[in-house]
Amino acid sequence: MGSGQPRGRGGARPTLEQVAARAGVGRGTVSRVINGSPRVSEHTRAAVEEAVAELGYVPNTAARALAANRTDSIAVVVPEPESRFFAEPYFSDIIHGVGAALAETDMQLLLTFAGGDRERRSLAQYLSAHRVDGVLLVSVHADDPLPDLLRQLGIPAVISGRRSADEPLASVDSDNFAGARAAVGHLLDRGRRTIATITGRLDVYGAQRRLDGYRDALTEAGHPVEESLIARGDFTEDGGRRAMTELLARRPDLDAVFAGSDVMAAGARQVLREVGRRIPDDVALVGFDDSAIARHMDPPLTSVRQPITEMGRTMTDVLLAEIADTRPAGTRHLARQQIVLPTELVCRASS
Repeated sequence: MGSGQPRGRGGARPTLEQVAARAGVGRGTVSRVINGSPRVSEHTRAAVEEAVAELGYVPNTAARALAANRTDSIAVVVPEPESRFFAEPYFSDIIHGVGAALAETDMQLLLTFAGGDRERRSLAQYLSAHRVDGVLLVSVHADDPLPDLLRQLGIPAVISGRRSADEPLASVDSDNFAGARAAVGHLLDRGRRTIATITGRLDVYGAQRRLDGYRDALTEAGHPVEESLIARGDFTEDGGRRAMTELLARRPDLDAVFAGSDVMAAGARQVLREVGRRIPDDVALVGFDDSAIARHMDPPLTSVRQPITEMGRTMTDVLLAEIADTRPAGTRHLARQQIVLPTELVCRASS
């Protein structure tokens, strides 16, 4: 055929210049269409899209990313030891949501742990080189320096769970306060009167809010909040065991326990069984997360369901929106999204 035959199929890869020539426009116009710029007429956009289809042109995303000073990758940073990441379903559920949100994009995902000082220093150097376009921070403690470093570097970031009531970064969280109130209210409705709680690490704002919800539910029902019924855990099974042992030594009359995570509830259950306390006959037990652990426990565990996968998906959507905001950092609106997703009490045989 003549010279009008599309080039590139089975031969050399079609170029941007060839698309421009076929569409009868300039190279810059083709680039604007491919990058979704609104500054192109519908007629011109249609001509370029037709030329792209005819020639089989595939944009070079690596070159586009380089030109835009982008890496087309985001990092999920977990400031915890790897052992905790693999022991707790919370983290895998978050990652599942992140992956679902990235499935329709060209973004690559980097998972990194920063549980120790050496790892944090290495991560800080990596981030300072701007090797990722944005960061999702999961399970951050109040004194963690990473969020402030990201703000200084101007790297878009979203945090899972605020560090405080005035969190400056964008965040996505579940309603820890309402979830805890519902759990304790349920125990009160079942006739339990000496209700203990095992908290998570209280340098985590979500753990503080669950403790606040516990206190609020008791106060609203006219029950005193007794410090002897509050034991500090650390979101681990061993922490749940230690806290439950401590509570039984202090208050052998307790008839219910609200644990700040399913993993800690599993530890508490072991101790209760060892000392001959029947669940729920002698002691009712409620957890938080509604993970697979809750469903497979014997008896099945009543738990507060967090929409953890949805949290991961929402965090990613918020981060991608921040990355797409190409305005200089100093001119962006200072308000950051603070999204709180609802929780739901799932009642099972343990209460």
